[in-house]
Amino acid sequence: MATGRAAKSARTVVIAGVPDGLLHNDVMTDILMIHFQMSKNNGGDVEEVVYPTTRKGVAYVTFEDQEVVESVLKKDEHRLEDKRLSRCYPLKVTRYCENVFSSVTSVLNMSIFKDQFVLEDLIQELKKKSTALSFGPLQSNGHISVQGSFPAIKSLRDFLLLKAKSLSENDKKEESKSCQRSRRRLQQHRLATEPSNSVHGADGKKQTVVLDTDIYHYMKYFFPRAFSVNDVVISGITDGDITTVYIENAGSRSDAGQVLRVKEKIETQSTKLHNILRKERIHFKVRTRDEKQRYRLACESLKPHYPHVLIIPYDTHIDVIGNSYDIFDFTKEVSSKIQSLFQTR
Repeated sequence: MATGRAAKSARTVVIAGVPDGLLHNDVMTDILMIHFQMSKNNGGDVEEVVYPTTRKGVAYVTFEDQEVVESVLKKDEHRLEDKRLSRCYPLKVTRYCENVFSSVTSVLNMSIFKDQFVLEDLIQELKKKSTALSFGPLQSNGHISVQGSFPAIKSLRDFLLLKAKSLSENDKKEESKSCQRSRRRLQQHRLATEPSNSVHGADGKKQTVVLDTDIYHYMKYFFPRAFSVNDVVISGITDGDITTVYIENAGSRSDAGQVLRVKEKIETQSTKLHNILRKERIHFKVRTRDEKQRYRLACESLKPHYPHVLIIPYDTHIDVIGNSYDIFDFTKEVSSKIQSLFQTR
């Protein structure tokens, strides 16, 4: 499924400038389909047109062939014309950005299964069951790295937990302490990588939610109230792609139900963001201090025009997080500003 989504993303373009409110949505969808099927517009067979979308005047067009995307993008100007429209409308066509939050690396401790399964055979079974995931080599200590989407790793986690439950009751009794430690390791090593995965404290007053680090940063910046609640202590520990959020009562008299409500609120918000956010990475070319400063100045000057875009500067690049249309527009304007800055110096 993840592979299918990635393939579809590669065949999709974002259309901005669609005249809003002039015609019925079905009619406008039909006009867009006709436009992008016409050879004079470098078009081809259209698989799907998504309109309207959550952003006013924006549509998504998916072609049957990825080569058509490249052809459509090469056209200098797209003008939407139809006898049902009073005039022609210029369209802005950009490449759809794949959700980069789909790539997460996890380290699994498979040694807990070594007494019940041949680990090499178990790994082969996992590979057949989880074709969307990429597996590294099995280490001598039973560890193996896995890379893929949050949902795919979540499915893998569920499968492994079922395997663990299949152990005999005698083995469970003999290895109860080991199993508890192993399950904690599974969670700590990102088996619980989907936002809805959480770990309940023994006293029912502590919760743990594992988030994608980029989504965590976005939530902290745009939804700070989710991490600032009376009588609840919320802290996050970031480890690469993953940030673990710990939620617990501030005092002994605090309401345990409040902790659960905060956890559910964070889960709900992060799941929504996971579905709509995209990220574009702007790499520094020569990585000099002067170049980095130019990029940061360009980003800061554009930020007021993109209130829902998050900019995260790093030593080698800048990450831009937001919806697909915004980040494409933003990165193009940054590139233009950088060129003008170099020309004036």
